[in-house]
Amino acid sequence: MSAFDVVEICAGAGGQALGLEKAGFEHALAVELDSNACNTLRENRPSWKVAEGDVADIEVWDPAGSKGVSLLAGGVPCPPFTIAGKQLGSTDERDLFAWAVEQMEVVMPRALLLENVRGLSMPRFAGYRQHILDRLTELGYVAEWKLLQASDFGVPQLRPRFVLVALRPDDAAYFAWPEPQGDPGTVGQALEGLMGTHGWEGTAKWVQQANKIAPTIVGGSKKHGGADLGPTRAKRAWAEMGVDALGIANDAPHPGDKFEVGPKITTDMAARLQGWLPSLGFDIDEWKIPARKTSKYRQIANAFPPPVAAAVGAAIIRAFRHEGSPVERTPLEHDPIYKVLKSANDFMTQGQIIQAVGASIDASEIERRISLLSHDFDVEVRNGEAATAYRLGQFRAFTGQDDHARHELFLKHRARIS
Repeated sequence: MSAFDVVEICAGAGGQALGLEKAGFEHALAVELDSNACNTLRENRPSWKVAEGDVADIEVWDPAGSKGVSLLAGGVPCPPFTIAGKQLGSTDERDLFAWAVEQMEVVMPRALLLENVRGLSMPRFAGYRQHILDRLTELGYVAEWKLLQASDFGVPQLRPRFVLVALRPDDAAYFAWPEPQGDPGTVGQALEGLMGTHGWEGTAKWVQQANKIAPTIVGGSKKHGGADLGPTRAKRAWAEMGVDALGIANDAPHPGDKFEVGPKITTDMAARLQGWLPSLGFDIDEWKIPARKTSKYRQIANAFPPPVAAAVGAAIIRAFRHEGSPVERTPLEHDPIYKVLKSANDFMTQGQIIQAVGASIDASEIERRISLLSHDFDVEVRNGEAATAYRLGQFRAFTGQDDHARHELFLKHRARIS
């Protein structure tokens, strides 16, 4: 086994796995719900142990069996936080973020890496993020969130990912987020070879038109049905680059083909735009996805771009090796109102909250933030004669409770969870 082993949950088709492998990690285990994605992992890495099923089912994965692993990593489901969705957060049966963090107490890895969509970085989830940071601090880790742009790491796509890294204090002092690594190029440059595979005479002109990076590739949810490249705004952006976003092509254009908007991209082209770029050391021709078109596209669309995972993984390994000069890390506070309510463990009036926060904040802002908190926490409100008071209650997220509503909802909606 490698000096740096990793257990990866919600591994999908292997985008994060490939990046971590390139960084220097070796997979002790990959856990994934979707059978097609499991087939992809087994096809490409027969030596890996792949567990198929609900990662929160101890019959699928017993966290105690992974105790002491170097890295616990995962790309837990995005729909609870996506801006395009309902942002149900802790009340969404697909939410495994808080549960994954709770497994740190059992697994006790040297580091944690979890990635998700940009929506998790929004004010709506400030309390949720603060709870995660505080819990990791309680468990003896130093944790940080960072919004990373895939285009900063050679991926020709507008794909922001919100990444959480947590390390033990002695390693955390040496951790530094990876720096941008160059120009990602354009969609045309990335796809020129594939688009011209059959000698389509429009290739050169199309490359000139496709002169930007791609919008975020979506359509990976099972709720979408067939594959396409996103909502109306994204389709307009694709059309400006000469790409028909209403579906995925079976093949590249052939000589004589004419298009009203432009050609559709194939699944292999989508993979290039997700970071499976030979120039970056990742080639979709060397990473087989043995599935039909819609499933293949869905696996690709859900992937964490391998170059981004490789950059973050390499930064974690540098921290393990204590490379560079140590720095003192000061955790960023995400929700001061959550923190004062939690520490009080009792009712606090608006005036008491304002005094405790010690910042310029008024009653209306307190009400707004507490309204956001109430999505993910039980918040008691007491309307007194003199002032309204609030008390922070239980975190609603699934963290492993036997009686949590997640179990019934998961079984009910399992077919659409991805």
